[in-house]
Amino acid sequence: MLCSPLSFLSLISVFFFMRRYLSAMGFFDSDLSYPTVRSERMKHKRRRLVQGPNSYFMDVKCPNCTTVTKVYSHAATIVECKSCNKKLSRPTGGKAKLAQGCSFRRKTDH
Repeated sequence: MLCSPLSFLSLISVFFFMRRYLSAMGFFDSDLSYPTVRSERMKHKRRRLVQGPNSYFMDVKCPNCTTVTKVYSHAATIVECKSCNKKLSRPTGGKAKLAQGCSFRRKTDH
């Protein structure tokens, strides 16, 4: 059985309307219960599935005397080495910027 030209055109218009409607609704490609690691990293610390801070403590090794100093990742003051007084990090308004040649290790959460 062949369709009349009018019904065929109405089927096409319904198809394109539904296609536009469904794309405008923005269906999710992933399940919200199991977000990807990349999407969780990009979210605000309070908007994640499991809330957690962005800051951390780290052990910073001085390049001159190899003394290890604990430094907060978002330190608001200049951190200097206790033995040689070399500047290890400086504040930038967000995360602290480490000095040239300093190596660091992120401390564990507990």
